[in-house]
Amino acid sequence: MADMDARRTTVRDMRRANRSVLLTRIWLDGPLSRHELGQSTALSLASVSNLVGEMIGEGIVEEAGSVESDGGRPRVLLRVAPGYGYLVGADVGETRVQVELFDLAMTALAKAEYPIAAAEPDPDQVADHLLHGLAAVVEQAGVDPAAVLGFGVAVSGTVERTADAVVHAQTLGWDGVPLGAMLRAGTDIPVHIDNGAKTLGQAEMWFGAGRGARHAVIALVGSGIGASVVADGVGYRGAHSSAGEWGHTTIVYGGRRCRCGNLGCLEAYVGAEGVLERFRQANRGRPATGGDEESAFGELLRSPTRTAAKVLDETVGYLGAGVATLVNLFNPERVVLGGWAGLALGERYLPQIREATARHALRQPYAQTSIELCQLGPDAVAMGAATLPMARLLRDGGVPRDPAAARVTTAPPRPTRRPRSRAR
Repeated sequence: MADMDARRTTVRDMRRANRSVLLTRIWLDGPLSRHELGQSTALSLASVSNLVGEMIGEGIVEEAGSVESDGGRPRVLLRVAPGYGYLVGADVGETRVQVELFDLAMTALAKAEYPIAAAEPDPDQVADHLLHGLAAVVEQAGVDPAAVLGFGVAVSGTVERTADAVVHAQTLGWDGVPLGAMLRAGTDIPVHIDNGAKTLGQAEMWFGAGRGARHAVIALVGSGIGASVVADGVGYRGAHSSAGEWGHTTIVYGGRRCRCGNLGCLEAYVGAEGVLERFRQANRGRPATGGDEESAFGELLRSPTRTAAKVLDETVGYLGAGVATLVNLFNPERVVLGGWAGLALGERYLPQIREATARHALRQPYAQTSIELCQLGPDAVAMGAATLPMARLLRDGGVPRDPAAARVTTAPPRPTRRPRSRAR
């Protein structure tokens, strides 16, 4: 009996693994025909047809037209059904909380934003913003909460991969904040939490400028700085998920004090907050104009003054030196520059950033690397967060459920009371 149970488990696990392979290929590369799926997965056509038939019956896969074949009948194309379920992603930045709802084709259907004024935001207030944002986007899109497959949240700092998803974000003053537990107490929708640079990396590797690369670094430059390192197609997390804290590598020994408390961190020179502070000091105490950090950074980029030009020229040099460190350490085939400040700098100074990187990197690894801009725009972190629950669904080979759960409704989830937390 034990042997029979083991065989049943093995067959069931193999079937789930094969479904996972097919569903992942359809989602990332579809629409695809059954023939193409068989060629790209090495599964037999009979296995492909059988498993695809299951997923069509469950509603997670649907037919999407046909394509002519060589001398035979037209081949039916398959895709993941966009309305099978919905994904919500949130970007907890230094200046705002942004929440977006997507269908399974990653089309954005609703968005909510909440400003953050404090340099060290209260975790309970952030959790409130996230839960209200979740309710708001579900209501805006008019979908049933039961059709939301998961709520992915991207945050600064290190996220312990436990049920409570404890966050350590030194620059925010968060020390052991159980954000996962706080959010799960306020919603029945499954919650997934990860570092923002890593969610940006996942989005760009799946849909953007990192697509097709096996070895890449996706660099996030906003108020702060981080990086996602991808080695042989797999994200590198380190022993306890804190790999990629690129912003806290030392660029100037004994230099400017960083928000983390150390001296000379790259973030203190290239992060938007550090750049604006360096400009204020160089400009005799007069800050860049603008109602918030993003608008002030934009005004600085448009400023015709020599002071602004000097600060920006230095920033490009520091950024190039930082990218060169990534090139020398990881030998990536591609470095992708993103984040709202990274995109703003890259759109104007990408050739100069490449030149500065070349001055500081070893010649051979630099020659083997391309430096590109993120393709998904400033909302890529939230999109990447939304892929966290989708990644779980793909690993599980799809979760059968009642297709009627995707019906339209006007009743959003209501935030409820939850355990409170304290920041350091």
